[in-house]
Amino acid sequence: MARTTNRQSPLDSGHTLQSSLRASIVEHLFVGELMALLWSRGIREIELLRAEVDRAGYDLVIGCRGIERHVQLKSRHKEAKATKVDVHTGLCRKPSGCVLWITFDESERKIGPFFWFGGPPGRPIPELGDHVATHTRKPKSERKAIRVVKKNRSEKLTSIEEVADKLFFDVQAPG
Repeated sequence: MARTTNRQSPLDSGHTLQSSLRASIVEHLFVGELMALLWSRGIREIELLRAEVDRAGYDLVIGCRGIERHVQLKSRHKEAKATKVDVHTGLCRKPSGCVLWITFDESERKIGPFFWFGGPPGRPIPELGDHVATHTRKPKSERKAIRVVKKNRSEKLTSIEEVADKLFFDVQAPG
């Protein structure tokens, strides 16, 4: 008797249909890798808060070394062609707000590279720009609190170490 599996083909649209599940898995992988790295660096005073509701533009608040980061996570499959990301303007009102766009490889169960859009610790996120997002369904009304940020405005980071450095260690002098 032939055995059947529930695996979807790589060309399946499961990434769209299961995007919430995928985002949750990617978030857990990211948090696990970041916390393990900080632990290996001898850092024990770490705080992690998850937003119950995605209304203020961030998914996580991560505290470390006296720095509090409001992080909006985005995920993309390694084969994705997306060149822009929607960012909530509420993130601009948070100290050290940032966006981390995480690439993932489901066959290898790995995350990275990462695309970083943010400022140094203690500094606000760069200007989001004026490109207002629209709803994907008709009618295509404006989403006034959401801005479209092109991927080329972000910095590519190849490792979780580089992400940790951007989040908590790349402190620049004021001014």
